[in-house]
Formats: sequence, C-alpha cells, structure tokens
Amino acid sequence: MKDAGFGALLAIQFLTRLPVPLACPWTPATRRWAARAYPLVGALIGAILAVVGSLLEGLVPLPLLALALLSLWVALTGGLHLDGLMDLADALGSNAPLEKRWAIMKDPQVGSFAVLALVFQLAWKAALLWALLAAGASPWWLVPVVALGRLAAVGLLVTVPAARAEGLAHAWQQSLGARDLALASLPALACLVFVPGLTWWLVGLAGFVIIYGRAVRRAFGGINGDIVGAVIEGGELWLLLIAWSWWSFVMA
Repeated sequence: MKDAGFGALLAIQFLTRLPVPLACPWTPATRRWAARAYPLVGALIGAILAVVGSLLEGLVPLPLLALALLSLWVALTGGLHLDGLMDLADALGSNAPLEKRWAIMKDPQVGSFAVLALVFQLAWKAALLWALLAAGASPWWLVPVVALGRLAAVGLLVTVPAARAEGLAHAWQQSLGARDLALASLPALACLVFVPGLTWWLVGLAGFVIIYGRAVRRAFGGINGDIVGAVIEGGELWLLLIAWSWWSFVMA
C-alpha cells in the first residue's frame, strides 16, 4: 500500500502543479502505481474545475466562465502537456527527415507551428467549453473528460514502444503492462454508472489512441515524453467534442 500511495503522489507531481510536500521514491513499483493513478489525478483536476464552474455558473456570462475554466485548467497542469503538443507540432510541421524532426522536438525554441498548435488548441477548447455550457451541460462533465484524457496517456505508453531507449517515456514503459492499463481503466468504468453514454466515450477514446499511436509510430518510430503529453491534449479535445455532440444531439 505504501507503493500505491507514493505512486499516487508521483502522478500528482507529474501531471499537476498541486504542491506535494514529500519526496517520493522513483522505483518500478511506484511508477506502475503512478500510471494506474493517472485517470484518478485527471478526475481530481476535473473535480476542481467542476466545483469552480458550479460556483461561478449563473454569476458570470458563459464566455467568461468558459475562459475562466480553461485558464484554471492550464494553471493546474502548468501547461505541461501543451508544451508537448507544441514540440510535436514543430517537428511535424518541419517536414524534415527523421533525425532532424527529433532535433527540432528537443529544441527549446518555439517555432511558428508550435504557436499555431497552441492557439488552435486553446481556441477549440474554449469554444467547446462554451458550447457545452450553453447547451445546458453541467461542469461536472469535465471530470470524465479530464480523467479519460490521462487514460489515453497510459494506453499510449502500454501499446506503443518508445522510439529510443532513453527519456521518461522509456523509463515508464519498463514498468508497465496490460494489467496496469486495465487497472487504470477502472475509474473510467466506474463512471459508466453515472455518465450517460460513457461507453461511446471509451470507444471514441480507444479509436483516437489507436490512430494517434499508428501515426506517431510512422512519423517518429515510436513515442517520447512530448508525444505522450500531446496525446493528453488531443484526447481532451476529442472528448470535449464527443461530450458536446452527445449533449447536443442525444441528450437534447
């Protein structure tokens, strides 16, 4: 149980900017439990957003509420996954040979493709948040969206090999297997009781991870930390689109 507790704290440290005043050991056991806790940490982030959204709902115009929730969303994660998305966009946008793409991804400088990816990602998230709220959806719908976005990262780590035997993604993969993905999925499955249509969310997310995994494997030969971060951002955006579609056309 101690490994499980340290793993949960490691997941909080890796995925959020929430303070964890404790040095957690970095071992295969704690890494496994951290990956298993990814969706739970996502649910925590989503719950914080939902509480703030519920408190502000009706007090501020919907566009401002959507922007406030998105700002808090980025603040809670520290923009970590957005950084991965930007690095991936620069590498793909370069249309360069493989080794050059890897060099671009590691370059700390920000290129034009990174800026475009950031702008469109935040714009689409804000627009979909606004559309969801305008359609009458509760802010609590953000809990499964953020939780499943982190499950996408675990799915990618388990199913797509690291491109190189180095970096955080490779280190995580040495400790992970199908059992860890199954355990990480349990919180999402538990939500099936409370969220209408979550089965379709899971199917949509699985399809996204499979397509994304094949694409990055073709483009880079495998994954790294930036690619894992980008799948969280892409997964969240895709899930927001699914949530809006479900609420607007099925729940209406």
